[in-house]
Amino acid sequence: MLMDYHKPVLLEETVAGLDIKPAGIYVDVTFGGGGHSREILSRLDENGRLLAFDQDPDAQANIIDDPRFTLIPENFRYLKRFLRFHGHKQVDGILADFGVSSHQFDQAERGFSTRFNAELDMRMNQKAGLSAKDLVNEASEGELTQILRKYGELRAAAGMARLIVEYRTKKEIVDTHTLKEVIKRFIPRNKEHKVMAQVFQALRIAVNDELAALEEFLLQTQEVLKPGGRLSVISYHSLEDRLVKRFMRNGMFEGEPEKDVFGRAEVPFKPVGKFIVPTAEEIEINNRARSAKLRIAEKL
Repeated sequence: MLMDYHKPVLLEETVAGLDIKPAGIYVDVTFGGGGHSREILSRLDENGRLLAFDQDPDAQANIIDDPRFTLIPENFRYLKRFLRFHGHKQVDGILADFGVSSHQFDQAERGFSTRFNAELDMRMNQKAGLSAKDLVNEASEGELTQILRKYGELRAAAGMARLIVEYRTKKEIVDTHTLKEVIKRFIPRNKEHKVMAQVFQALRIAVNDELAALEEFLLQTQEVLKPGGRLSVISYHSLEDRLVKRFMRNGMFEGEPEKDVFGRAEVPFKPVGKFIVPTAEEIEINNRARSAKLRIAEKL
C-alpha cells in the first residue's frame, strides 16, 4: 500500500540543482514517499541509475518498480559502504531532504508530532536504538539539559530537565501530553506550539543521532561524488543548515581551511548560487515548507 507522504518541498528546484545527465548515476538519500526519486528517474534515460536510502520501514511501501532503481533500507550515514556494495564508487549527484516527512508527522503512533497524545518514540527506524521515552526516563539531568539546550536551543533547558527528573522518580513519562504537563511551568502561554516543537526537535535529534549522521554523510560525499557532480540539500533548522553551509563552503564544520602561499584555500566544493527558500504559494499549500532552505554545491 502506497503511503501518503505529500509532495516534496522544493521539488523542481532540488532536482534541477543536480544538473542531471540522462545516463548518470544519482542518489536520493532520503527516499520517503519517493517524490524526488520519481522526478529524477523521469530525467534519466535507459542507461541512467538511481539508488535511494531510507531506514524507515514504512518507505518500503513506496518502492518504485523500475529496473533503473534500487532502494537501500539503511541510514544515509553508511552512504559509501552501500554504494560500493552495489558496485558504485562514484556518482554524478546526491540529493538529501532532511527532517521528518509529512507521513511520519501524521502517524500519531510514531510520536513525532505535538498534535497527538501518543507514546514518545521519535525513532526514524523503530527497530533500532532508544526511543524518546527511554531517553526522557533514563538520561541524567545533565544529559537532558545538554540535549534540550544544544539541539532545541531552549533557554529553560536546565529547569525543564530538573522537572522531568523530579516527576519520573514517582511515575514514568510515557506520552506527549504528560511531558507537556511536566514542563509547562517553562512554556509561555502564547508560545506553547513553538516551545514544544523545540523540545521535540531536541529529543528527535538525540534519539536518531541526526547531526552526527549528517556530518558523516557530508564527509563521505567528497569521495563519492565525481568531479563536477552536484550535492543538493534541503535542511529545516539552523543546526542542520549551519553544518551544510560550512561544509559546502569550506569542506569542514569548524574553523577555516588552510591556504597556500597565494592565499588560496583548497576546498572540495563550490557553492552553486545562493540558498533557495520556498515561495509564499508553496508554503500556503504545504506549511511544512516554511522553514526549508535548499543549498547546492558542485564537486571540484
